[in-house]
Amino acid sequence: MVLHPGDPLTVFAHGIGSQHDLPISPFYAFAGAFTALFVSFLALGLLWSASRFRGDRSGLALPAGLQRVADAPATRTALRGLGLAAALAVLLYLLLGPDDPAHNPAPGAVYVLLWVGLVPASLLFGPVWRLLNPLRALHRLLARVSAKLRTARPPAAVAAGTASARSSRSPRGPAPHLAAVPDLPGRQPPQPAQPPRPEPRTHRPLPARLGQWPAAAGLFAFTWLELVSPDPASTTTLLIALTGYAAVQLLLAARYGERWFADGDAFEVYSALLARLSPLGRRSDGRLVLRNPFHGLDATPEQPGLVATVCVLLGSTAYDGFSDNPSWINAIQTSPLGRTAAATLGLIGAVALVAALYCLCAAVTRLVCGPHPGPLTAFAHSLVPIALGYLVAHYFSLLVVEGPRTVIMALGTDNAPEPLSPLGPGGLAALQVIAVVTGHVLGVIAAHDRSVRLFPPAKAVAGQLPLLALMITYTVGGLSLLLN
Repeated sequence: MVLHPGDPLTVFAHGIGSQHDLPISPFYAFAGAFTALFVSFLALGLLWSASRFRGDRSGLALPAGLQRVADAPATRTALRGLGLAAALAVLLYLLLGPDDPAHNPAPGAVYVLLWVGLVPASLLFGPVWRLLNPLRALHRLLARVSAKLRTARPPAAVAAGTASARSSRSPRGPAPHLAAVPDLPGRQPPQPAQPPRPEPRTHRPLPARLGQWPAAAGLFAFTWLELVSPDPASTTTLLIALTGYAAVQLLLAARYGERWFADGDAFEVYSALLARLSPLGRRSDGRLVLRNPFHGLDATPEQPGLVATVCVLLGSTAYDGFSDNPSWINAIQTSPLGRTAAATLGLIGAVALVAALYCLCAAVTRLVCGPHPGPLTAFAHSLVPIALGYLVAHYFSLLVVEGPRTVIMALGTDNAPEPLSPLGPGGLAALQVIAVVTGHVLGVIAAHDRSVRLFPPAKAVAGQLPLLALMITYTVGGLSLLLN
């Protein structure tokens, strides 16, 4: 997580090796990528004339018993407890452990097991962070405690309230008609006044225009912490960042309710976006199903901030690959602005470039195909598989090497063998190129299906030409970062 060129932790920082770790010809890499994109585009234009993806209406229902176990309160309580226990363990390591990432598993737990580990976990099991999120569990505990405090009003407070009410009355005696009134047959004697029950607390509705913008800001802040901050692996830095983030999230959840986490928590949105490509999903009727991942991707909600969230993922991953370039390291080390300010501008520039290219593509598509109410969000889901390809390419070796090392460190296992990558340099190079190219091809397929649904046949294929140009541009950039 440290960007200084002479630091021995530089290998721990990035999942990508240096140029000698990627023994693959640039010519064959680019030729294969262009061939895959053009062949898929032509095949889709000729053979795919109607939309085939049905979003959350599709899927083969899993056995009812399996769904009962998955939705059981005991299962969800156990998962929430697991998330809380893991968060508490990280907190204790940050508070009591050494300020050395080589002997403290907390940095690896945050930057590797959480950030990178959510990728395969979400692909296999769906939006798992929604169930493991310790902030959700802590919010529920705080809400229950607050409700009990409101309902369990102490007797002294009730007596004090009654006495104050009596003292506020006129000092004269009671009115004559309120004097002792004989009980009449069938009439109940007057009952002592009961303290009013506290009304259930209501939360403010989330503004619709807010969407996923808070999650995009949270993801950018996290990637800044990992890639730009002066000492991201420091226990002090991590402790301040994590406690500050948790406090903000809990305060906003107290204001808007638990539904805040679904769109406001950066890691929940991150996990949910990747889970769109999971074979496990939910139908619109709530059934747990096996489905074609394209159906889940097609069901991605078109919310404000979706484009920003995906562009932060793409841009930050691209910056991560570029930050290892010796020329960039020299530039930020010698910048008159200072290393942190220069690196911050570089990260912002990478995200802004990715977003600007996509917005330009959306504008050209609108010119070619005619007006559309949501030109930006209509095709934003096609960027998700591209972001996934970048994440796999950049962080695979980091996960398979530093993930086990973090677990071994946390367990305190002595004389454990050093984790090694299961792939050699050639296998790693092939995996990275295949991940980037496959992500773009899947993006082309998702964009084509959405295009033939939204536009008339005469304009559907022509409207994809800007998207194809965008995919080629992203592919060139992604492969260039890998090969250089």
